Amino acid sequence: MKNDSALATTHSPLPGLGGNGHGARLTFYWGPMDCGKSTLALQMHHNHGRQGRRGLVLTRNDRSLGPKVTTRIGLAQDAIEVTDDLNLWDLAYGKVDYLICDEACFYTVDHIEQLADLVDRAGVDVFAFGLASDFRSRLFPASQRLFELADEVHRLQVEVLCWCGRRGHLNARIVDGEIVRAGEQVVIGDTASHAEVRYQVLCRHHHRSGTLD
Repeated sequence: MKNDSALATTHSPLPGLGGNGHGARLTFYWGPMDCGKSTLALQMHHNHGRQGRRGLVLTRNDRSLGPKVTTRIGLAQDAIEVTDDLNLWDLAYGKVDYLICDEACFYTVDHIEQLADLVDRAGVDVFAFGLASDFRSRLFPASQRLFELADEVHRLQVEVLCWCGRRGHLNARIVDGEIVRAGEQVVIGDTASHAEVRYQVLCRHHHRSGTLD
């Protein structure tokens, strides 16, 4: 990817592609860990930038612990970190044609409302990517609001398997080799086996039973 800045320095928006108050959409792409959400987010940013559109890449709580979108296949992109007090309307209104919102599950519900306003009132296309549910299999508040408001919702089709071979779609939090069911909703971890707090994608049966192998 040639452009690795959070803000793509491109030209005027193309006719009919956002920025004109018509046809903009709020789209939510969701799935478990390892299904390619961040990879698709960066590919989409690349494709829209090539067509002369001006966009921003946003993230929150990336695995790198920095203002970046990183992927497990080695792609990375500078991004703007979304904090509780960041107003996305003020950030983007009149400045961009689209937003790439990675890890949108960790945004606040107010952020999702601001994204919907940018689509409806400013003609900004918003592409949000994130998990649907937390380690307890409960919807993240921001994800729930995206399901409620999005013009389009897509479950990513890159298949992630549970250790048993069934399709995995729930993320288990594992501490000291055991699945935990209580604690803060957001605790940063990864899928690496050596991590102090790690996550593993399981099928519904083994997530509910707590069986890891």
